[in-house]
Amino acid sequence: MSEQHGDDAAFIDEYEMEYADDVMEEDFREREVVGSDSNAHEYGYLDKKADTSAVQARRGRDIQGIPWERLSVTREKYRQTRLEQYKNYENIPRSGEGSQKDCNITKKGGKYYDFRHNSRSVKSTILHFQLRNLVWATTKHDVYLMSHFSVIHWSSLTHNKTEVLNVSGHVAPTEKHPGSLLEGFTQTQVSTLAVKDNLLVAGGFQGELICKNLRRPGVSFCTRTTYDDNAITNALEIYAAP
Repeated sequence: MSEQHGDDAAFIDEYEMEYADDVMEEDFREREVVGSDSNAHEYGYLDKKADTSAVQARRGRDIQGIPWERLSVTREKYRQTRLEQYKNYENIPRSGEGSQKDCNITKKGGKYYDFRHNSRSVKSTILHFQLRNLVWATTKHDVYLMSHFSVIHWSSLTHNKTEVLNVSGHVAPTEKHPGSLLEGFTQTQVSTLAVKDNLLVAGGFQGELICKNLRRPGVSFCTRTTYDDNAITNALEIYAAP
């Protein structure tokens, strides 16, 4: 009887965890619909209700905007269940257990940062479950992120978002440089991103490389790193040549 009760509790926790995610997604979709019906610019609209400020957080609002008051599971129980049930993907079996032996125990109670603002209306999309290098902060208030087929710039000062690059259709360079593919690419799936010194570089699942100068319109350079079947771009780094 106790074993059955434990299974039921685990099932309820899993159901509530999924429901919490569904509620957040439903709220976000509703706000997107409201924004699409308004006269605001497609990428300039921002529903303030989707955000959480430092003042609201100090008053008890969840910094991720999760409506725990609408759920039968608490945030503490949710986190406990996730820590107990969630299993990280490992390329090397049992590598996580081995690394724990070399890690020092984290000291709790320290204050590492102050929460300022969370915007759920700025939503990044990640296509690959491992390759998540698709959000770049070039300054304290400038963030570049991948949202579906668009590279978006978001400012924490103005709370405005602007489309910088759209790769859903055909993208071709507007400048001529040695080694650049003038024919460009079509519907590129971006797997990694890098932004530095007004240069944006996006890498694709088929080895595509798209470079854009943020100070000029259009795309500056296109190339393909490889034509192999397994040509996914894992990571990018921008650095000054010596």
